[in-house]
This record gives sequence, structure tokens and C-alpha cells, in this order.
Amino acid sequence: MLERRQPPTALNQLSLILMIGAALAISAAITVLDFSMQAGVPLPFPPWLPALGTILLAAAVLPGWRTMPAPAWLRGSMALCLVASLGQAVLIGLRFSYNIAPWSAAAYMTSALLVQAVVLASIQTARRPGMAGSLGLCYDTLFSRLVLLVMGFVLFSLASGAFVSLSSAEACSSWPLCGGVFSQVPGEWVHMLHRLAVGLGGLLAVWMFHLGWRTQRSRPWVLTLVTAVAILFAAQGLIGALIASGRSGQVFAGLHAVTGAAVWVLSVILVLEVGQIRPLPAPEPARIPESDRWQRLRDFSALTKPVIVLLLLATTLGGMIAGARAWPAWQTVVWTLLGGALAAGGSGAINQYIDRHVDARMKRTSRRPLVAGRLAPAEALAFGVGLCLLAFYILALFVNLLAALLSFAGMVYYVWLYSLVLKKTTVQNIVIGGGAGAIPPLVGWAAATGEISLAAGLLFVIVFFWTPPHFWALALIRAKDYARGGIPMLPVVRGERETRRQILAYTLVLVALTLLAWPVGLAGWIYTAGALLLGLWLIGIAYRLWREYTPKLAWKMYRQSSMYLLYLFVLLAVDALVG
Repeated sequence: MLERRQPPTALNQLSLILMIGAALAISAAITVLDFSMQAGVPLPFPPWLPALGTILLAAAVLPGWRTMPAPAWLRGSMALCLVASLGQAVLIGLRFSYNIAPWSAAAYMTSALLVQAVVLASIQTARRPGMAGSLGLCYDTLFSRLVLLVMGFVLFSLASGAFVSLSSAEACSSWPLCGGVFSQVPGEWVHMLHRLAVGLGGLLAVWMFHLGWRTQRSRPWVLTLVTAVAILFAAQGLIGALIASGRSGQVFAGLHAVTGAAVWVLSVILVLEVGQIRPLPAPEPARIPESDRWQRLRDFSALTKPVIVLLLLATTLGGMIAGARAWPAWQTVVWTLLGGALAAGGSGAINQYIDRHVDARMKRTSRRPLVAGRLAPAEALAFGVGLCLLAFYILALFVNLLAALLSFAGMVYYVWLYSLVLKKTTVQNIVIGGGAGAIPPLVGWAAATGEISLAAGLLFVIVFFWTPPHFWALALIRAKDYARGGIPMLPVVRGERETRRQILAYTLVLVALTLLAWPVGLAGWIYTAGALLLGLWLIGIAYRLWREYTPKLAWKMYRQSSMYLLYLFVLLAVDALVG
């Protein structure tokens, strides 16, 4: 008989915090070690520092060793981890102090990954204090066994990759084969075995991805983890292939290290989540009606908010051309726009997952795929996360790291700061949240130039101040809808009159900012003349709306402000190309 869940004690909470710290410390050590091997740079910390994870783990489990709510196998595993971790600093010291054979780094990587897995299992236990028989694991389905097998391939790929990283120059200098299929050099066999493991693991990850999307539609976190692991494993293999084929450098080494640590952590969490025996029966999942293929494609497209994506891509392209003062290389344009589209679309899909209950109360959003039940919430979350991951790696590998990091910042800004924090808590949600939509011009500028300047910052500020009057015009029309949804938009909290005044004030500031492009060297007379005419046109609409409210005028302000931003960036591009 299952025991009732007990409230966590201070010791439980402290142990959980310490174990999370141990997991982070081990991940950091693994990442830095991989980076130092790939980039060929000295280890940036003393050999004993990886023992920090062991210290934190010992502090977490030893005080309550006899009473901790863990099965015997987990307590025994943690005891072995404490012993194994002590030898990891010795292994690193041997490698980096005496430059002995690469096996020491491979041994460290293997033991550290296994310790990391046990620590994550401990965290899973500590999250559920007071439960009898905590963390029972069972893998009796094809999908669960496949997940377990993929984790095994990830482990072997990372461990063998540590050996390969330190012996690539002397043992294998070609891709995809080293010295031929029947090579006589022992070191080359290790490289070929590593590459074979990555290839087979990748195929298994694709199978896991396919099976997960067929069977896990009622489990958001499982489906999301399956999607993330499959994409990260593929990205890890691609980065390794690029490095082996000559694309060296600290950026690729860093991406390889971070991706490897991430795919291992997520694959372990996925294994624990899939194999865990739930102490309480899960509620029956909502039945998602099957729809035809084209309808599903339309629904997934709707998740991305394609109209917004197109406008963001226009500002991205405008930023690229303005930064380069010419038309960039077509490869840069294609990869940047593809990455930008995936980032914006993925963020929109995650936003719809977060807002699905609010959307159900609003007439304007009541026909969205999640609200209408045509897609499962798990599909929307996994789809959004998958697109965001693809966007980051496309930009990082085929454009530059700065553009990728800016795009990632925009995704975090929109999903976390705006969707989760600001949207439902403050009347300034659109004002502060507007920073997310202002990042695409910076991505375009960074893609074309590899840097950010004051002129690029002006593009960010222009889009930032454009956002409130644009969305407040829509909020005037949909005020009752937002009130039903519990969203504190400006018309709901401060009324229609104050909203119209704020729209005019922000429009005046926006137009003034657009005219600063000439003084800061962003554009010339073509843009300045056009921006002045466009600004007077938009001010005229905002002024009429301020004098007298009608839904028709508010709708005109909403629609025409979108066209205003599009025309503004077209002018910017034309000025850069012609001027």
C-alpha cells in the first residue's frame, strides 16, 4: 500500500539543492574537459576541482544515509560514485600534468558520465520525499527499451570521443574513413568504432523520435525530451564530423562540449522519466482526434504564427543589409532567415502551449489548434522546443555564434520573461516584452558583420518602441477578450482613453527615434526622407485615434503600423544598397 506524500523537511530541501549543485559541477567539469581536448588549450582549473561534485554529493547524502528515501540499489550506487569520483581528479592530473596516453581522459569521461547519471537519479528521488519504494524503474515496452539503448550509445559515443579528441592528429586525419575499411593501424579502429557508434546511435535516435511521436502524445515532458535528445545527438554528430573534416576552432570545440554534456543529461532524465513506476495512477489523457495529414500540417504551421514570423524576418533581412551596406552572401541570407524563422516559429509554438488555458477563454484565440483539440499539448511543446534547438544550431554552425546567441536570447526573452512572467502579471507586459521582437534586427546585423554596434542598437530601440502602440491598438478592440482571459492589458487596467493617449505618445517617440538613423551613420537621405513621410502618416492615424475612438480606427492603427515597420526596413535596405 502506498504511503501518503509527506511535506519536504529542511534536510530534504538542502539535500536536493546540494545534489543539483553536484550535477551542475560534474556537467561543468565534463564540458570544460571536452572543450580543452577539442581546442587544444590548457585545463583552466586545477585537477582537484572536479572533486567539487563529489564533495557536494557527499554533503547531500551522508547526513541522512540510513533514512534517505531511496532503494538499496541507488544508495549503493551513490557509495560507488563517491569512491569513483575521488579517482577522477587523479585521472585528469595524469593527463594534463604528465601528458600520458589518451585513455586517462576517456576513463575520466566514462566515470564522470556514470556518476552524473546516478546523481540525476538521486535528484529524482529527492524530489519525491516520503514516498514508499521511490524510483522503481521498469522498461517493459519497445519505446522504453529503445530510450535505454539510445542512452547507452550516447555514453559510448562521448567516452570514445574523449579518446578520439586526443589522438585525432596522430591516428586519423581523413573523413569519413581513416586509412580505409581494412586499416592495419590500431588507433584508427578506435576512431572508426567511434564514428560507427555515432552513426548507429543516430539511427536509433531517429527511430526513438518516430516512435515517441506516435506513442507519447499525452506526455509533454517525455515527448519534449525525446525530441531534444534526437536533435542534440544529431547536432553532436554533425559538429564532430565538421571538426574531423577540418572545421577546427574554439567555437566548434565549445559547441561540441556543451552539446555533449546536454545530450547526456537529457538522455538520462528521459530514461528515468520513461522507466519510472508512478506511485499514483495518472489521469486518463484527453483523446486527441485523428485528423488528415494536411490538416495537421496546417495546425503545426498555425502554431508558429506565420504572419508574425514574416514580419520578423523582414526586420532581420533589413538588419543584415543595413549592417553590411550591401547584399550579403546568399548562403548567409538563407541560413540566417531559416534560423530566424525556426526561432520565431518555435517560440510561438511554446507560447501557445503556455497560453492554451487562457486562449480557451478568449474568442480571438478559441480556434487555435490546442484549444480546439486538434493537436495535443505535448506536440506543441515538443515541436516548439525542437524548432528552437534547430534554429540555434543552424545559426551557430552556418552563420556565426553571435547571431545564434542573440537568437537564443530572443527565444528565452519571449518564452520565459514575456509568456511566463510578464504577460499575466503587469500592465507593462507589452512594453517590457517588446524587447523579444526587437532582437531579430540584431541577429541580422550580427550575421552580416559578426559584431554589434550603436547603429544596430538603434534598430533594436526602434522596434522596441514600435511594439506598444501596435499591440495596444489591437488590445483596444479586444479589451473584453483580454479581460476574460485575465490578461492585464492597458485598456483593461487603465481604460480606453489612457490607452489612446499612450499610443500617440509612443508613436511620437518612435518617429523621433527613426530620424536618428542619419546622425548615427545608419542610413542616408533616402531612408531619412522616407522615414519622415512614413512617420507623419503613422502619427496622423494615432492622432485621429487619440481624438476619437472607433473600432475601425483602432483596427487601422493595428494593421497600418505593421505595414509601417515593413516599409521602414525596406527603406533601410534600399538606402544601404543604393546610397
